[in-house]
Amino acid sequence: MTVDIVSDLVCPWCWLGKRYWDEARKLTSDIEVDTTWRPFQLDPTLAREGRPYKDYMREKFSGAEASGRWKAMRDHLEQAGPAVGIDFRFDDIAMRPNTLNAHRLMRWAGGQDRTDAMAEALFSAFFKAGRDIGDTDTLIELAADAGLERDVTADLLATDRDEKAVWEEELFYRKLGVSGVPTYIFNGRFAVSGAQEPAVLADAIRQAVKEPAETE
Repeated sequence: MTVDIVSDLVCPWCWLGKRYWDEARKLTSDIEVDTTWRPFQLDPTLAREGRPYKDYMREKFSGAEASGRWKAMRDHLEQAGPAVGIDFRFDDIAMRPNTLNAHRLMRWAGGQDRTDAMAEALFSAFFKAGRDIGDTDTLIELAADAGLERDVTADLLATDRDEKAVWEEELFYRKLGVSGVPTYIFNGRFAVSGAQEPAVLADAIRQAVKEPAETE
């Protein structure tokens, strides 16, 4: 069976959802699953150089109601993270980056069966180390840490290689109705949205096995 995980690398729920997915796979280790990560930019209008994180979040969650909603989400994430080995350090984040280049890295990592390592490197760099994952030098270093060739990655990032492909892929999933991430699409037939608990994702895997895959 196949699963497409639509996500963004600056989405804290997506990192939590990835760890839940890893646990769900342990619960269904007898089932062969072909997992593909798909791009989604939470803010595709953001300038390529990004914006200071605190300014960005202050504007995004302006007003008492929105501010309270963000505080509740942050509290939940900080409480849920340690159970799956995540240490969210929101106060250490300096920049809210544009993630187009990070998604290009994920695409290239997929061609080398390194998406899991690449995703972990990007999530950890942003949410734990407070690094700017829109910065080219940072991306080159993280790609090398994930097992990609440093020089090849540097040469590719210096071009617009696969930018159009990432945009087109994201648009495809938006047209399917994906408006929030993470979203897990099972066999192209049904979707589960949000950072669901491992047991929920494991049940979805078992359900997908019983249904034929959607043909293109």
